[in-house]
Amino acid sequence: MFDCISVQANQIITELISLSKLKAGDIIVVGCSSSEVAGHKIGTDSSPDIAKTIVNAILPVIRENNLFLAAQCCEHLNRAIIIEHDAAVKYNLTEVNVIPQPKAGGSFATAAYNAFENPVAVESLCHKAAAGIDIGGTLIGMHLREVAVPLRLSAKTLGEATLLAARTRPKFVGGSRAVYNEDLL
Repeated sequence: MFDCISVQANQIITELISLSKLKAGDIIVVGCSSSEVAGHKIGTDSSPDIAKTIVNAILPVIRENNLFLAAQCCEHLNRAIIIEHDAAVKYNLTEVNVIPQPKAGGSFATAAYNAFENPVAVESLCHKAAAGIDIGGTLIGMHLREVAVPLRLSAKTLGEATLLAARTRPKFVGGSRAVYNEDLL
């Protein structure tokens, strides 16, 4: 089961990156219910092993593309974010004092915290994530930039969890006479 989840997660993050028009230093926010991946209701059967498998599959791909992973905590930590200290500094995010645990923050955020080189918790990304994946109905939208564009990935699930993905784009301004940069769409 873990090998299948690892392969799926790697394919999903690779596809998200290829479709998202990201730039070096951009943030990808991921919310993940390990309970849902295992086929259980969100928040009922947290699995550190599943979460670690997913983090270990996606983090190297994110790093290879010079991007930052932002791991969303569960509702018990008000959907705070675990992120590398360098990203928090780059984006001027305010650090908060909490270390996620499987039952208070979630297994995915805990696995990310343990895998990061210099992890910190921040209360919010302040709408700075350029793309994201919601694995199992974790509601990542509050962390994405203002104009989110749904992505139709080839995978619809990760394990048993429903998978939703989005990228962002700049707002359109200027009305009917404006000319837009096609590379930013």
